[in-house]
Amino acid sequence: LQYLSGFGNEHASEDPRCPGALPEGQNNPQVCPYGLYAEQLSGSAFTCPRSTNKRSWLYRILPSVCHKPFQPLKEGHLTHNWDEVEPDPNQLRWKPFEIPKASQNKMDFVSGLHTLCGAGEPRGRSGIAVHVFVCNTSMLDRCFYNSDGDFLIVPQQGKLLVTTEFGKLLVEPNEICVIQQGMRFSVEVFGESRGYVLEVYGAHFELPDLGPIGANGLANPRDFLVPVAWYEDRQVPGGYTVISKYQGKLFAAQQDFSPFNVVAWHGNYTPYKYNLDNFMVINAVAFDHADPSIFTVLTAKSTRPGVALADFVIFPPRWGVANNTFRPPCYHRNCMSEFMGLIRGHYEAKEEGFQPGGASLHSMMTPHGPDADCFEKASKAKLEPERVAEGTMAFMFESSFSMAVTKWGLKTSNRLDKNYYKCWEPLKSHFNPNCK
Repeated sequence: LQYLSGFGNEHASEDPRCPGALPEGQNNPQVCPYGLYAEQLSGSAFTCPRSTNKRSWLYRILPSVCHKPFQPLKEGHLTHNWDEVEPDPNQLRWKPFEIPKASQNKMDFVSGLHTLCGAGEPRGRSGIAVHVFVCNTSMLDRCFYNSDGDFLIVPQQGKLLVTTEFGKLLVEPNEICVIQQGMRFSVEVFGESRGYVLEVYGAHFELPDLGPIGANGLANPRDFLVPVAWYEDRQVPGGYTVISKYQGKLFAAQQDFSPFNVVAWHGNYTPYKYNLDNFMVINAVAFDHADPSIFTVLTAKSTRPGVALADFVIFPPRWGVANNTFRPPCYHRNCMSEFMGLIRGHYEAKEEGFQPGGASLHSMMTPHGPDADCFEKASKAKLEPERVAEGTMAFMFESSFSMAVTKWGLKTSNRLDKNYYKCWEPLKSHFNPNCK
């Protein structure tokens, strides 16, 4: 697969089978090359400042308006009802989410979406949701688009071939992809697959400001990849299903052709992917433990300066060199909500219990930190330069929203680790008033 490079860039692409498919000098000619239809996809208000204005022009065989009326579709375990169960302020941890066997229950990306927690409301365009997906089969003659917000997809097991209106993305574990609001896509899998999804309403993901770090560091814009134009002119007499997530509900419409019929496109509103190995880590090199905000890959900003609807943060392999310092994460209470997942390896602060494909949630002001074993080892360790998190990739969805957990997350999934609190019970007092 080929890609275009650059975060938020103005790109232009046409399928090489139809050279000259992009109109020259204008967006909407009276007659488009090859008899195509021009269609604009807007990701921002028309009157947004130029720096935040998002739109792309698509040149397609038939416009996306050609479909039968939408009808309600059973949502399964996808929800934005945050009042299903009573609030729970406890530290929560989930064992790896189970992937059903295809022989027992065929499940594709959409039917395999399960909402774990979230807050806010899509109609008010302010909020987030965290989903997990477990699937064992590809989407066949089905596509999905989200009218409510953006999807940041984090595969944990199994690679995903994501076909979009803009082209194809191959997304493997340790990579992420972002499918922005309104973009139609279909997911092909190659066996049992699992991962995480961060959904944001009312904002798009952007690169964090670097401040005193300077012009370079963290996720560099050049490492974000955008697909090149690819189309199929395919009739589907049996019916192609277009699934819309609208105001938290699912709807399905039928049409008799593939929606991936975009021969050429140009603009700055696109899907994209990023390899987490390309992250340029910034870290403490003298003393103390820096805040995890230095590991932010993408942020969805709120209207309050410096406060995010959600940040996507990773904890990649790096060197630990701080002197006279307790090097793992500190004990902490936070005004933000912290959802963590593990793609591979062993997370440094909890090597037992927190497993790839599982998750944890530490809600607002709920204390958390290293387990007892980690504390004892790190307090006595010889402080030499060491590789931290080698072979590991953990991540965090951090949000200014106080997130509620769904009934599926607390009960139906049957993956909640009810013994999580016990990892801190062996902590003992080392206080000695006679020893400074």
